[in-house]
Amino acid sequence: MRIVVTGGSGKLGRTVVRRLTEEGHEVLNLDRAGEKSHGLVLIDLTDYGQVIDAVLGVDDRHSGFDAVVHLGAIPAPGLVPDVATFHNNILSTYNVFQAARRAGIRRLVYASSETVLGLPFEIDPPYLPVDEEYPARPESTYSLVKHLEEQMAIQLTRWDTALSITALRFSNVMDPEDYAAFPAFDSDATLRKWNLWGYIDGRDGAQAVLRALENARPGFEAFIIAAADTVMSRPDTELAAEVFPGVEFRRPVGANETLLSIDKARRMLGYAPEHSWRDHAEPRP
Repeated sequence: MRIVVTGGSGKLGRTVVRRLTEEGHEVLNLDRAGEKSHGLVLIDLTDYGQVIDAVLGVDDRHSGFDAVVHLGAIPAPGLVPDVATFHNNILSTYNVFQAARRAGIRRLVYASSETVLGLPFEIDPPYLPVDEEYPARPESTYSLVKHLEEQMAIQLTRWDTALSITALRFSNVMDPEDYAAFPAFDSDATLRKWNLWGYIDGRDGAQAVLRALENARPGFEAFIIAAADTVMSRPDTELAAEVFPGVEFRRPVGANETLLSIDKARRMLGYAPEHSWRDHAEPRP
């Protein structure tokens, strides 16, 4: 496919661009920054004119796309004032969705967020493992935008029944060099309770994007995308008893199984995590 990736210079974006290219797809990165190359076009995603122009064609770079992967955003709460997060992210996403529709592109995959599940879980999750079945619980402006983007996608796919929009609720993205810090988390269960001790290896995040491009059907679907395990060596039941003692387990879980359920992504997308921080951990004495 010919695929445009917004935010392809970011932490996850770089890995996504590399994986899609390795799979034989033609990829163009639209981002506001990045190393000069034939595969990058600098853009302001909040400017609809620039977005629609870039999606329709850029001189010697491309003449159209088959699919859009939208990752470009302010990537977390607190990096800029809340109003700047809201204006940048909601406008960028609307512009990308609208430009894709106007260009006749019917396959969109974009980065939603685990934050819509209720992070940082100052209020207990409704049950464990959490999944896509309970209503969104945004607790920050960043998360509120992610929820609104999902609602926008629901309506756009209602307007156009041939349109496919897939929201990937990515957990905290990690690269292999980040894993050296993980063993220290065991000393305090509250350090990473904010996302139920979850994470996603960037390479598996890229795999999820690929699977969504290959397998998503028309309509809207949201999927939690996380690693198969937690960031902890301590077992899930012990962690939950300490930090969330009143929360029920809806089903048995493995000792270190992710508490951000990826069952739906496995079932509908064929997503299968291949990487774990444990493969990079130093042996313990």
